[in-house]
Amino acid sequence: MRLRPEPPREVVTDPRERRLLVWEVVAVFAVSLGMSGVRALVRFIGILTAPEAVNAQTSTVLGSYAPDRPWLDLSLQLVSIAAGLAPVLLVGYLLARGGQSLRTLGFDGRRPGRDVAVGLGLAAFIGGCGLVLYVGAVAAGVNTNVAASTLPDVWWAVPVQVLAAAENGILEEVLVAGYLLHRLAQLGVRWLPALVVSALLRGSYHLYQGLGGFVGNVAMGFVFGWVYQRWGRTMPLVIAHTAIDVVAFVGYAALVGKVSWLPG
Repeated sequence: MRLRPEPPREVVTDPRERRLLVWEVVAVFAVSLGMSGVRALVRFIGILTAPEAVNAQTSTVLGSYAPDRPWLDLSLQLVSIAAGLAPVLLVGYLLARGGQSLRTLGFDGRRPGRDVAVGLGLAAFIGGCGLVLYVGAVAAGVNTNVAASTLPDVWWAVPVQVLAAAENGILEEVLVAGYLLHRLAQLGVRWLPALVVSALLRGSYHLYQGLGGFVGNVAMGFVFGWVYQRWGRTMPLVIAHTAIDVVAFVGYAALVGKVSWLPG
C-alpha cells in the first residue's frame, strides 16, 4: 500500500470564490473545533502552571452536569450531544449550497459492510496504540489522568456514553477529516500539507489532556486523514472513532480503580 493524494477534485480558481471558501472554513471552525482548540490551549497552560504535577491532575471527558438531579442531568447531556452535532448540520448546508452534500464526504450508508470492517480494524489499531501511549505519557509525567466518563451510576449512563461517543465520531470525522480536507483540496493545497493541518487541528483540541493527548491525536489525525484522502469516505472513520470512544467511556467506568495499570 503506497501513499497517494486524494482523488482529483475541481480546484476553485476564481479569486472571489476562493476568498469565500477560506472564510467559510475559518467561520466553521471558529464556531466548532477550532475554538475548542483555543480553549484546550488555555487549559493546557493552566495545567502547566498549576502547583500540582501534570500527572497528578485529572481531565474529565464526559462528566455530569447535575450529579444530584439525574433527570436534569440526562436532559442536559442530550442537549449537549445535540449541540455538538450542530456544526455537522452547518457543513451539510454549506455543501448543499455548492451543489454537494455530506455524501460528497463519504458520510452515507452506501458501503456498510466495508465501512464497518475498515472502521473496526482502525479502532483496534488506533485504540491499542493510543492506550499504550496514554499509560506511558502519564507515567512519564507529561499527561493528566484522563477520566473518560464520570457519569453517576444511573440507568441512562451507558446509552448516553454511546450517544456521546457517536457525537464525537460524527463531529470530528465529518469536520476535521472530511470537510477540512475536501475544502483544502478545492483550494489547491497539496495532500501532505493539508494532512498536516488536519492532524494538528485534531491534536489541538485534545491539549487539555496534556502532551500525550496532543501527540496521540496528531498521530491519529495522520492515519485517519490519509485514509480519507485515499478513499474519500468519512463513514469508516466515524465508525472507528465511535468504537474507540465507546470502549473508553464504558470501559473506563467499569475498570477504573479495579485494575492496577489504568491511571485513575
